[in-house]
Amino acid sequence: MNANSGKGFERSNAILAKAKGDDLERSCRRDAIFAAPAEDGIERLEARFSGNGFAPHRHDTYALGLTMAGVQTFSYRGASRFSTPGRLIILHPDELHDGGAGGEDGLTYRMIYLPPEKIMAAVEGLATALPFVRDPVADDGPLRASLIEALDELDGEMGELKRDGLIAEIAHHLLRLGDARGRAAKSLDRRALALCRDFLSECAEEAINSQRLEEIAGLDRFTLARQFRALYGTSPHRYLVQRRLSRARAMIIAGAPLAEAATASGFADQSHMTRHFAKTYGMPPGRFRALTLAAQVEEKRNSVPLGTAAG
Repeated sequence: MNANSGKGFERSNAILAKAKGDDLERSCRRDAIFAAPAEDGIERLEARFSGNGFAPHRHDTYALGLTMAGVQTFSYRGASRFSTPGRLIILHPDELHDGGAGGEDGLTYRMIYLPPEKIMAAVEGLATALPFVRDPVADDGPLRASLIEALDELDGEMGELKRDGLIAEIAHHLLRLGDARGRAAKSLDRRALALCRDFLSECAEEAINSQRLEEIAGLDRFTLARQFRALYGTSPHRYLVQRRLSRARAMIIAGAPLAEAATASGFADQSHMTRHFAKTYGMPPGRFRALTLAAQVEEKRNSVPLGTAAG
């Protein structure tokens, strides 16, 4: 991302306050999504919307973010919520929610989507279930500092060392703010579940059935389904669909035709992908492509040609 679309993520509240003023100016521009390069199953983005941005949908990841400008409104667990600049969004995996701007000035926010297995790995020995934060809108300084660092510099990858450190920090904050007590599952076959998870991720474009997973895990399909949800926050089928969608999403951002992205990612056809895409991202893939294209056009328009910078 260029300087205009990447402002505002220094490491102090004072500088963040200044960034919110910069983003108010940006919020008057057309709707767009700026997506960072996908990295080890982690997605980061900046979204700018006026009106309703997303229809009701679910992720199989933690969705953690920071409201940059405007009022962020959404429905979550049966209640209407709102977040103002500087506040945090904390959404648990597989929870239905929507999203949009709560005022005429529009909305700008950044989000990071963290797979639950990475959070569980980071709290190994400290919790037996995924941390659950009941309030989806928070004002927590330590978590804010970690998210500011994670959501900085969306034009490149974080890198393994920075990424792993931030995952550990964020997992600790979720455990501190959340509640894993009373949600602990009975003994889980973590090795078998990890084998299934890796297989679903690596072979997402293939046709996969319950019998194949039973053979990999050495568990019957119903035990596998229960334990998989307990550990990863979603079912094996939804995990598989999400991996296909992640591949399709990356191809769409790169400019691939929708039909090509669908078949290359393991969907039967474009309409099959479209149904799942809308359920997961709250918009059809055609609109997502238009929003990411708008962001790319804006970045090119605002970029400084080589040789024109002072010094």
